Amino acid sequence: QVQLVESGGGLVQAGGSLRLSCAASGRTFSTYAMGWFRQAPGKEREFVAVTRWRSGSTYSAYIGDSVKGRFTISRGNAKNTVYLQMNSLKPEDTAVYYCAAGSGVADFRQDGEYDYWGQGTQVTVSS
Repeated sequence: QVQLVESGGGLVQAGGSLRLSCAASGRTFSTYAMGWFRQAPGKEREFVAVTRWRSGSTYSAYIGDSVKGRFTISRGNAKNTVYLQMNSLKPEDTAVYYCAAGSGVADFRQDGEYDYWGQGTQVTVSS
């Protein structure tokens, strides 16, 4: 049974940092795209960041425009874990953050391209 489990969310003041983790299990994810989306109340789910397998142990990282320069994404050594380092957080970053994994992802900004999803972790940034 495939599972994606997020952790690391919480309440932080504006300007602060959080690190989200996502651990995937149930199959091999080394060649899967793994990334993060977020959804704020009343808004559509938004692409945040993704790592995509290129070859061997090499991955490419893509960051959404709204968080570029503040968020970074990385893959764990076991390749079934993905991290989202969030710095200089703003109140508009408040959302539920979801981990996603997919094989054969073409348009990584589209949530429909992903096969598996976590339950989400709440991030709240106070002003």
